[in-house]
Order: sequence, then structure tokens, then C-alpha cells
Amino acid sequence: MGQIWATNSLGGYMYSDNLSKKLRMEVKPAVKFRQFCDAKDATSLVDKGKGAVFHWNVYSKIATQGGTLTETNTMPESQFTITQGTLTITEYGNSIPYTGKLDDLSEHPVKQIIKNVLKDDAKKAFDIGAHAQFNTCQLRVVPSSGTSTSAVTLTTNGTATLTNNVAFGKAHVGAVVDTMKERNIPPYTADDYYALAWPSTFRGLKTALEGVMQYTTEGFQRIKNGEIGRYNNVRFIEQTHLPKGGAADSSTWSASSGTADAWDNAKSDWIFFFGNDTVAEGIAVPEEMRAKIPTDYGRSKGIAWYYLGGFGIVHSDATNSRIVKWDSAS
Repeated sequence: MGQIWATNSLGGYMYSDNLSKKLRMEVKPAVKFRQFCDAKDATSLVDKGKGAVFHWNVYSKIATQGGTLTETNTMPESQFTITQGTLTITEYGNSIPYTGKLDDLSEHPVKQIIKNVLKDDAKKAFDIGAHAQFNTCQLRVVPSSGTSTSAVTLTTNGTATLTNNVAFGKAHVGAVVDTMKERNIPPYTADDYYALAWPSTFRGLKTALEGVMQYTTEGFQRIKNGEIGRYNNVRFIEQTHLPKGGAADSSTWSASSGTADAWDNAKSDWIFFFGNDTVAEGIAVPEEMRAKIPTDYGRSKGIAWYYLGGFGIVHSDATNSRIVKWDSAS
């Protein structure tokens, strides 16, 4: 149906006696997962008709380590291997139709309001797409025995084998960071990794760290969307687009619906720790607003957002994985 004048909740309220001219929108969080994706130019797929699959090369380490030489021996020779990562380019979009009558009689700018609502919808769609790839990571950590407040157990097959039965705390940060460093996961920026989760998941940590290693004014410009602080070589990001628990498909979930798939014991929730080179985003057509060509002699109108692209985890194997998920078997 879209937006119409005849129904108050769908458009009639956009004009009434002494209507406030100030636009008030529902809360719109910024993208969190997408900002950590490596954007890659995939426009050549469109320009040259190369299909829907976008590739990138991944180069291995040298096969044989170099070292000291014996004067009378020849120089050793080695090699490296090349593998390819892929993602599928997909159409994304949504639209809101509206009537010419609503546009003509409304006190508020109908097109601008629709654009604001669609921008929020697009941001959520991009985070859902990026999160789905983050969630394919092979490295999962759970508190040792499920209850340790300082040690973690790592699995490398994409599945947590223990039930996480303790809230995430300050000591866990060091255990996860040590695991990442000892696997030679490169930092995201300088010497720092990032961690991304719900605000309540970080509550115990934030309480323990109040007044400890907080940002100075000089460091403020480097803060990412949702960044709340830094500790033990980790910068922490809060997000509310993706649901608590193990739910992978968030397309029909909302923060107010109360239908999030929470962990059974509700003592903690997922966290993604990651370094550099996490998820690739292939962009064939950047997101844009498109106006519907009016029909029915200008009485039927509409606006849509459109995007042609896709997301793919860069390193799908455990050996080279850049992402570690704080997880639970249930």
C-alpha cells in the first residue's frame, strides 16, 4: 500500500492544524559491521559483463624458511602459493510508494522523510550482510570449562563445544588477545584489535574499566562508529543492529520485538574480536536512491534504495582466520 493520505498512520498525520514543523525520526544507529569490511571495486563486473562472482587473491607465506648460508652451497630456492577468495554480487534494495495527493497536501516534506527511513533500512541491510560473513569464522573461544573467569578454550572448526556460562570480563580480554597474537593475527590498526558486541555484553567490562585507559582528547578523532574505549590492545565497539544470541538471520528482527535468539543462560553474549583483513565487500553499484517513474498520470510515486554488491569472508580457513568469536554451544 505504501504511504497514503486517507489513513492517518500512513500519511494523514503529515498535516494537521498547527503541526510542528520539526522532523522527529525514530532512533537510527549507524553501521557497525560494514565499517570494518574492506571495500573492493567490482564495477568491472558491470562494465564488462563478467558475471556475478568477484575474486581476490590470497598469497601464502614462503614455503621454506630462509636462514644462514654456507659459503660453498648454492642459494636455496622456495615458493609461495596463491589461493582465491570469492563473493557473489547480489542486488539489495527496498522501496516506499506514495501518492501524489499525500505529496501535495502534506505539511512535511514527504520525499525527504521517505529518504531518511530508507537510509536507515539500507544501513541495517548492509550490517546484516556483513555480519553473516563475520559469523562464518572458524575460530571460536569459550571460557575454559565454561565457567573460567580468566582462561579460554579455542576451537578451530567454526563450532563452540562448551556452553558459555559466565559473563564476559576484563581477564577474558587478555586471554583472547594472547590467543590472537600467538596465531599471528595482524592488528586492525597500529597494535590494536577490535571487538564488537551488544552494550550489555560489555557491561561488566565497562564497570571494571571505568577511569582506566580512557581516550584522551587527542585520540578522539580515531574513534570508529560505536567505539567506547580501549583496553589491552583492544578497541571496543557497541552495536544494536544484530540480535543477541546465535540468530544468523536478522532480516525480520528488531530491538523492540523481543524475539532475539539469546543464549540460554543469558550470562553473556557473542563478541567478534578481529584484526586486519576480515570481510571483503565487492561494490558493483554503490548504494543510491532511485525515484520511481510516476504512473497513473503522476498520482502514483515512489522512492527506493538500491545496491549491487556483496560480502565475503577473506580468510575462510582457520589457519589464516582474522576473526575470533566469543561463543557458546547453546
